[in-house]
Amino acid sequence: MKKRIYVDYAATTPIKQQVLDEMYPHLTADFANASGTYSLASEARMAIDSARGKVAEAVNADRNEIFFTSGGSEADNWAVIGAALANKKKGRHIITTKIEHHAVLHSCQYLEKLGFRVTYLDVDQNGVADVGQLRREIGRDTVLVSVMFANNEVGTIQPVKLIGELCREKGVLFHTDAVQAVGSVPVDVKELGVALLSMAAHKFYGPKGVGALYVRKGTSIDSYMHGGSQERGRRAGTYNTAGIAGMGKAIELACGNIPYEYGRLSDLRDRLVSGLLEVPGSRLNGAPGLGRLPGNCNVSFEGVDGELLLAMLDTDGIYASSGSACSAGATEPSHVLEAMGVPRSMAKGSIRITIGADTTSEDAECVIARVKEHVEKLRNI
Repeated sequence: MKKRIYVDYAATTPIKQQVLDEMYPHLTADFANASGTYSLASEARMAIDSARGKVAEAVNADRNEIFFTSGGSEADNWAVIGAALANKKKGRHIITTKIEHHAVLHSCQYLEKLGFRVTYLDVDQNGVADVGQLRREIGRDTVLVSVMFANNEVGTIQPVKLIGELCREKGVLFHTDAVQAVGSVPVDVKELGVALLSMAAHKFYGPKGVGALYVRKGTSIDSYMHGGSQERGRRAGTYNTAGIAGMGKAIELACGNIPYEYGRLSDLRDRLVSGLLEVPGSRLNGAPGLGRLPGNCNVSFEGVDGELLLAMLDTDGIYASSGSACSAGATEPSHVLEAMGVPRSMAKGSIRITIGADTTSEDAECVIARVKEHVEKLRNI
């Protein structure tokens, strides 16, 4: 049986055994609804409180600033729409970038239908947001700036701290989608100066269907889910106790392992990049070296259909992607690559290889060899 090589860690990650062990009791014996008033429910509440503390510690927040959600997309929607609606009396201008995750872009488009004005910042050839344009566009009616910490397709890390300083100076709320960053690189909400920050457990070896939104104390934001009094009346819905417990354990493990994994994955990524760029007519998409996430490698091959290349890799047991899992099946080239000015012919030949905890140097060499082989085959057809 051939070995399976999973290199799509930006899409999702496998749950670690320690995380499953943390979740199991809340799926079996300690199954009670955390909102109950009896003693059995207190076990669930204690697990949620413990996880809240772990998430808060991981990003240097206060535990009362952490609100659990169903994932990163909900956190992004809540941050953008909730902050905009809560502050609409101050203004109706929002600033974001052209390369955000669709959870942010579609939220902004929804707000445009409600009468908000949205400025979509340009990015340079590496995918870095134009901070000069942000300085020019931010005004008295700007109520929110939303710029992702690191891009999910090309891995480029944004100048989030600089943007945070500018927003503080102008008195504007700043949200960052840190779904790809938390657990991979250090994230400190106080140092970054953000008012809102989104994260998702399944990106750092936790369960799917659970995430969190950091809301800085004093930030004005409308509730997004209505019904019960969960999350201090800010986000209704029965607690996903097992998922929340798993998220707490996962973020504790991932952030504790950053010093080791960052260097290991950066070295493996650099080997992948150098090996794949040996292919004639190839290019790296996104910022090089320290300017990108340690596990991200996005490369385009001229004259190659990226989807066909991925299908050929699939037959080898190598599982990669062409970009965001939320855009899988799209026929148009990536909006991220388009915004970066990547020629359409190259953009259609792009693949994203993202590595993680189980990726070995042997895996990387196998991926390089198979990609080279298949690119040559496709060009000869």
